[in-house]
Formats: sequence, structure tokens, C-alpha cells
Amino acid sequence: MGETPITFYRLQACPYCERVTRTLDELGLEYRSRFVEPLHSKRDVVKRISGKRSVPAIVDHGTGVTMSESANIVEYLERTYGDDADGSEAETGGAA
Repeated sequence: MGETPITFYRLQACPYCERVTRTLDELGLEYRSRFVEPLHSKRDVVKRISGKRSVPAIVDHGTGVTMSESANIVEYLERTYGDDADGSEAETGGAA
């Protein structure tokens, strides 16, 4: 083991990356930040892992999930590690 569970590819001063950072911090998740090249055409490391050069992108080594786009990442993190992760049956109420 010893590997950080989530690797987070990001840019400095990127509001979309900050949104993911806040979610990771709020959920208390351990992660490693990797700052990527500001030039879109030079983000080969991100392209290799996610198939796109856009950031933010994450690799969740615990689940094997790799994804980009801040809205998708935030939704995934909240669904996987947030309050809904343990209580998914709690909101379903009206059995017929």
C-alpha cells in the first residue's frame, strides 16, 4: 500500500479545480495533488490517464475510477464518500 487513494490533476487558480479541492477537503479524503501544464496541448499526463486534456481530473485508486469535469467529479465523490454512500436506502420511503 502506501499510495494515496486519490490523485488529483489540477491547475493553479482554476475555479473548477478549487471546487473539487473543497469537496475533497469537506469529505476528509486523502489525496495527492499534481499540478499540470497550463498549456492545454502539453497536458499529456492528463490525456494518458483520462483520455482528455481537460482538468480537473482524478484517479481514485481505491475504486479504479478515472474521470474529469468538476461537476462529474464532485457528484462522484459525494455519492461514493459522502453521507449518501452509507445511507442510500434511507431516502427511499414509499414502498407500494
